[in-house]
Parts: sequence; structure tokens; C-alpha cells
Amino acid sequence: MATDSSQDKKQETERPKYGPKLIADYVKRLPGKPGVYRMFDQYGTVLYVGKAKDLKKRVKAYTNYDRHTTRICRMIRATTAMEFVITESETEALILEATLIKRLKPRYNILLRDDKSFPYILVRKDHPAAQVTKHRGARKIKGDYYGPFASAGAVNRTLDTLQRAFRLRNCSDSIYDARTRPCLQYQIKRCSAPCTGEISLEDYQGLIDESESFLNGKSDALRQKLQAEMQAASKAMEFEKAAELRDRLQAIAQVLTKSGASNVNPKTFSNADVFGLYTAGGQTCVQVFFFRAGQNWGTNSYFPRHSADDPTAQVLGAFIAQFYSNKPIPKQILLSHKVESFDLLVNALSERAAGKVEALIPQRGEKRKIVGQAVKNAQEALGRKLAETGAQEKLLEEIKELFGMDDAPNRIEVYDNSHIQGTNAVGAFIVAGREGFQKRDYRTFNIQDDSITPGDDFGMMREVLHRRFARLSKDPKLEWPDLVIIDGGKGQLSVVTETLKNLGVLDRITLVAIAKGPDRNAGRETFHMNGQVPFTLPLRTPSLYYLQRLRDEAHRFAIGTHRAKRKKSMVANPLDGIDGIGPGRKKALLNHFGSAKAVKGATVDDLASVEGVSQKLAQIIHDYFHE
Repeated sequence: MATDSSQDKKQETERPKYGPKLIADYVKRLPGKPGVYRMFDQYGTVLYVGKAKDLKKRVKAYTNYDRHTTRICRMIRATTAMEFVITESETEALILEATLIKRLKPRYNILLRDDKSFPYILVRKDHPAAQVTKHRGARKIKGDYYGPFASAGAVNRTLDTLQRAFRLRNCSDSIYDARTRPCLQYQIKRCSAPCTGEISLEDYQGLIDESESFLNGKSDALRQKLQAEMQAASKAMEFEKAAELRDRLQAIAQVLTKSGASNVNPKTFSNADVFGLYTAGGQTCVQVFFFRAGQNWGTNSYFPRHSADDPTAQVLGAFIAQFYSNKPIPKQILLSHKVESFDLLVNALSERAAGKVEALIPQRGEKRKIVGQAVKNAQEALGRKLAETGAQEKLLEEIKELFGMDDAPNRIEVYDNSHIQGTNAVGAFIVAGREGFQKRDYRTFNIQDDSITPGDDFGMMREVLHRRFARLSKDPKLEWPDLVIIDGGKGQLSVVTETLKNLGVLDRITLVAIAKGPDRNAGRETFHMNGQVPFTLPLRTPSLYYLQRLRDEAHRFAIGTHRAKRKKSMVANPLDGIDGIGPGRKKALLNHFGSAKAVKGATVDDLASVEGVSQKLAQIIHDYFHE
């Protein structure tokens, strides 16, 4: 046993540490089975996630170093470890690969960057008068869900139509129960007011049924029914009812007129997603049209991250696999281009959807026309993006030269603190990159270290940077910044440098501190970097203006968070900080004594006389105020 252990240690010592030789060493022990592999760098960060029908053959290809592009060669050189998962089939490997790419966001994979969940329309069925509302997230509420819609705007437009056409309630149950007379929505003819009995629950249910017919695509039958009712009301000289039905028909006609992409109503299909791809300038836009119930429920533009030399088929295939990893899949998908491993992708989508999914590249007819419109939309969206990001790319190149970086930064983090004489202290950072400000990545930190002297900016900055980079070091899924900017001078730079050096991560980033100019004049900032003499930039240079914008955005975000925290603390009840005092006991104490100030002045026996307050808890409350 000891011999085997020493032999294993010897093999571990002799194993290559990185690059093609390391990969070749893994190949010796790999089976010829389908699976997924991950490649890691020296910091444990995932570089790439791939799938294979035959793991041994696929991974062996990386050992032929000279056959790959410069970018892939760089990835191979950086590889210091690999992990493998064997799957039952190549389809299962494709599904797992897409899931891992979305979760880990590897640097060298084609990546769907904008992947927020889509909203739905929910018709709640847990109330006698069903509520129609927008819903996003887990489907825990009892009711019928319609969607997905491409955006909140698309949902809001459809909800507006439903209110005008069917007069459905969208108020909460508490508001519904509290009504004693109809609200403004009833007055402007957007709700039938079942809350006050202006319409019976039976008749209101009829409106709900009609709205669901509309959402299910049965609009023609619904219009014929309403037209017949309108004519009957007109003949009976019930002109008010006829006018109401006319208004409902106009509302339905309006949404149907605008439902198709570019005013085209699909007649040859009802439920489908349309993908139009356009590539220019080494970047790609994928435009997605969502058709449900014969109506266009919105469009979205996506800009997947990929290398300039990645083929179109590979980009679109990877995009679709990631796109449907957490979304419902329609029965039909229309594509503008071929995708890599087409049959495998269709099988994977069918397996996820638990039913047959048809993927087509239409060559003629209405479907081809709508796909062409999706491509045209993608072209226009990409043109706008390239125009917006061209200046940004130029700025980042200037930043690279200014701070002596090897590459233009993809991710910049800017840190700042905010407090008033040490109270309600917060730290924060903002994120910027090639897409501009990335507000979804902004973060704040409540200062937790009690040993920090109130107002100690150095101590606050030390805590914030330590917490941030300690977490980055532990979690390989998080994205590292290329450039870190600190709002401060030489002192802040020294503190942050020491903190990052203690964590062993100082060599992974470029660190810069921006000190405000004399009299805090904008344009006279001084830049501090380790190993360099402090320097300033000429006035009116684009890079200086850009760095000022970054600094000001970090300051705005930090002080906004501080003000919100201060405002919350100003209205906080003194009883909130006592262990064992929840909402019920707090209410009982306030009802008994009349105010928190009276609670503070009460004796232990007085406190114990309140229902729900024991002698022990009364002592805790008394001690809290009289330490």
C-alpha cells in the first residue's frame, strides 16, 4: 500500500504542469465515450467548457499545438488542469455543456451574455375574481401563464390591450377587498369593477374566458362573437352597450394589426421562435422574434461573445443551446443560418421540451420573409451597437497605453466609500467595460468591522477590498477585473496594495488610485500607480474625461447607497434592534405604552405585564435601554 502511494506521488511530481504535455498526459487515461471537459488556469478559473462524442479523440486534438489559432494556442498554454464528466450520450453532453457555460462563463467559449428571465402574463385562479398581471420568476401561483414575452414592454402593451378590451382587474387582493366604490380604472373603462359588484362574478368570469381565448390565438372567433353581440345590441337600441362592444373590438384589432414582425401577421404558423443572425466587424447580433398564438409577443437583440474567427454555424448553435437552457421551447424554431451539429441540437431541444421540436431554415414563402426581417433587424441593431462601441473601444485602447497594460481592459472596477462622520458607512464598486456601465454587476458593502474607527477611510477601503477579492479567489465562477481604480491618493493605494498582496492576487490586476486635484478641481486629478511617479493628464483629453466619468459614477452609486441606508436608519424603530422582539411583540409593546420612548422608560415589571413578554424578555428589553 505504501509502495502504491509513493508511486502515485512520483507520477504526480513527474506530470507536466501546463500546456500540450499536460493535456497529453490526461489523454492517456480518457475513455472513448461521450462527455464534457473543462480546462482550468493556474488560479482555478475555468478557461473553456467543451463536449465530445469521443472524449479521448477530442481532447487529443489539443495536443497538436500548431494546428490551432493563436487564441486557442493561448488557451492551451494557460491550461494547468482539466476535469471530465462522462455522459450517456452526446445529446446529454450538449445539454450539460450549455448549462456549464451559462453558469461558469468561461473566457474562451461563445457566451450568451444577456440571459435574464422572460416575463409572462398570469391569469390568477386563486381568487373568485381572477386577477391578470405580469409575472416573472418561478411559477408558484395557481393560474394560467401565457408567454414568454420578449420584454416587460411587450407584456405591458398586451396587458393594456386586455384592460381596454376586456376590462379585467389588475389590483392586488388587499386593494380589491378594501374597495367600497369603483376606482378610477372603472371610470376610464379599463376595469369592470367586480370588487363593488358593478359586474357579477359570473359575468366577470365570462370576460376572463374571452381574454384567455384571445391569448390562446382564437381572436377570429372572438371578434365574430363580439361583432354579433354589437349588432344585436344596436338593433335592440342598446347603444351604450353597442358602443362598449365597438371599443373592445377596436382594442383587439389594434393589437392584432401590430402583432406581426414589421406588421406581418403569420398565417402559416402560430407558435415559433425566429432567429435571425448578422455578423460584421468581428461581432454578431442574433435577433429573436417570439410568436405565440399567431401574435408577435416581442423581439430581442442579443450580442453573444465570441472570437472573430468563430464560424457562424458554431456561434448560432452555441447561442441556441444556451438560450433554451432555462426557457420553454416552442414546437417550431425558424433559423436564418445553418448551425453546428444540427441533428444533435434538435434532439437535445426535443429532449428538453419532452416533445418533438422542429427546426427549419425556410427557403421560400412567408416563413422565409419573416426570417429575412429578423436578419434585417439584427443588421440594424448591430450597426447601432458598433457605432456606440467604436468610441468605447478607442477609449479602452487609450487606457491600456496610459496604464501600461498588456491588453485593453474588458472589465474595470471602481471603488469608493461613503459616510457622514463614520455613520451609516458603506463601500461600493461599479463596473464598466466594452459595453459601457454594467449596472447589474454593481455591488455595495456594509462596513462590518467594529474595530474600524468611525471615518477611517483607509480601514473601510481595506475591508471592502479584502472581502471582494477573498470571494473572487474562492469562487472560480466570478469574473475578475483587469483594472481596479480606487478613489483616493497615495495612502489608499498603499492600503489596497497591502491587502491584495496579503491575498496573493496583486499580480492579477492593474491597480490605479485617482486623487482629486487641488480644491477638488475636476481635470487636475493625480494618478498613483505602484512603481511609478504620480502623474496628471492634459486637460480635455478623452481618456481623462472617461476616467472622471468612472470616478463620478462610483461616487454617485456609493453616496446614493449611503443616503438610502441613512434614511432607513432615521425611520427605524428603537425596538428593532432587540433580540426576541418581532413584529407581534413590537406591536403589543407600542399598543400598551403608546411609544418607543415610553417603552424605554418602563420598569421590568411594567414590561412583563405586556401580553407575550416574559420576565426574562422584559429584563432583556430593560437592559437594552439601560446598559
